[in-house]
Amino acid sequence: MGLFTKDIKTMNDLFVHQLKDMYYAENQIVEALPTMIEKASSAELKQGLQAHLSETRNQVARLEQIFRVQGVTAKEVDCPAMDGLIKEADQVSGDIADKAVLDAGIIAAAQAVEHYEIARYGTLIAWAKELGRSDCVSLLMQTLEEEKGADKKLTTLAENRINRVAA
Repeated sequence: MGLFTKDIKTMNDLFVHQLKDMYYAENQIVEALPTMIEKASSAELKQGLQAHLSETRNQVARLEQIFRVQGVTAKEVDCPAMDGLIKEADQVSGDIADKAVLDAGIIAAAQAVEHYEIARYGTLIAWAKELGRSDCVSLLMQTLEEEKGADKKLTTLAENRINRVAA
């Protein structure tokens, strides 16, 4: 099912469709993070990814809450963008033998995911505001702030130590 399908007739339909896309994306991240944690060699990176895995599980639950508020069954639709980001992360991490360089690659892959999520949640917030769904806005804002925080932590890890060690 593509983004612009026959079942999308209203802005609310588009909003719900994008929620389903993010529900799929967040669940894919929950599945992918344990592998990234396992491959990471930096204790700080492992700890940060583990913390974000816990956050992501909460984000999945928050999306389920938004579906309930919308009166819609929590359901996924494929997110080719997230599939591509995860596939790229798997390919890159499979090709790097040097553990320090691998950690830098893991951060880069994780930040690509975070940036995608930041863009999508920003859009969902804008749409929820237009639709008068302040109940959804506050929940989506919590997730957006967590995603921004995760991105900032990854940047700090990379710039303070990991990139230097990898170089």
